[in-house]
Amino acid sequence: MATLELSGIRKSFGAVEVIHGMDLQVKDGELIVFVGPSGCGKSTMLRMIAGLEKVTAGEISIAGKRVDHLPPAHRGIAMVFQSYALYPHKNVRGNLGFALKHAGVPQKEIDQRVNTAAEILELDPLMDRKPKELSGGQRQRVAIGRAIVREPDVFLFDEPLSNLDAALRVHMRVEILKLHQRLGSTMVYVTHDQVEAMTLADRIVVFRDGQVEQVGTPLELYRDPVNTFVAGFIGSPAMNFLQADGNGHSVQLAGAQVCESNAAAGKLQLGIRPEHLTLNEDGPLKGRVSVFEHLGGESFVHLVLPDEQTLIAKLDGEYSFVPGEKCTLAIKPAHCHLFDMQGQKLGDKVRAIDAA
Repeated sequence: MATLELSGIRKSFGAVEVIHGMDLQVKDGELIVFVGPSGCGKSTMLRMIAGLEKVTAGEISIAGKRVDHLPPAHRGIAMVFQSYALYPHKNVRGNLGFALKHAGVPQKEIDQRVNTAAEILELDPLMDRKPKELSGGQRQRVAIGRAIVREPDVFLFDEPLSNLDAALRVHMRVEILKLHQRLGSTMVYVTHDQVEAMTLADRIVVFRDGQVEQVGTPLELYRDPVNTFVAGFIGSPAMNFLQADGNGHSVQLAGAQVCESNAAAGKLQLGIRPEHLTLNEDGPLKGRVSVFEHLGGESFVHLVLPDEQTLIAKLDGEYSFVPGEKCTLAIKPAHCHLFDMQGQKLGDKVRAIDAA
């Protein structure tokens, strides 16, 4: 079983602690994604799993065996880096087989593994080309193939798509997802791109400042974020956060009652995702359009409310507005979130105004 277990992991650089104690169990065959803003500790955590950084405290186990004291070559891992790191003087076949040849694997087995990886990644027509003759996407496939031939217990990906253009990133996301489905291997994938995380992950680990904010499936994090950080990080465009007032039985925003709730009286934050706002002349959110973005099949309306708070609504592409035009929106109470002023989620559910 190629499981991965992290127990009480801490990492310090001198007096600065960058990982503040992490516990995580990755199941056999699971694709788990570490996500968070730059500097949050996700890549440092991956490098500790790989053996490229020493663990200050805690234990790392792979396939039931403790490995944090072992060098990278003896951990049963293969890592795909942000940079392709291909040997420029070797062709694709040479790059794929180099690590195996260096490890003393018999040539017959090297050929078999290289041919299998080439078939999986559709590299057969490229085997005699040098890296300079390949596109960015092709180079990244070779880098992934170099990991596949090692037949590791765990694959590690460190932002492998960040150097690709937008269209190629979409294509390679799909290719990595297909690869995982085909191999059924345990994979840990690091990215700062929440779209990649939502697309690829069986589960997502959200990092902030060296701590884990929340772990769950993409839909769990989307539907039930524990705080405003997770809520704002997962979803595109980001969730709207509006200062509202609770009076113990309802929530008011910009002078209008928007939903029922038993939230305590006082200031709170109402979280509404752009896709959960709809055009409705009888809606409680009335304002003026500041910016309108038309993207073809969908459009984004930036609205300024009477109290000068702003929000974004995601609408069908058939709509059109001009700056300064009046716009009225309704919310879907079942999809709203309530947070206290420190950003922690309030447990009470919101209900429609006319709820019994």
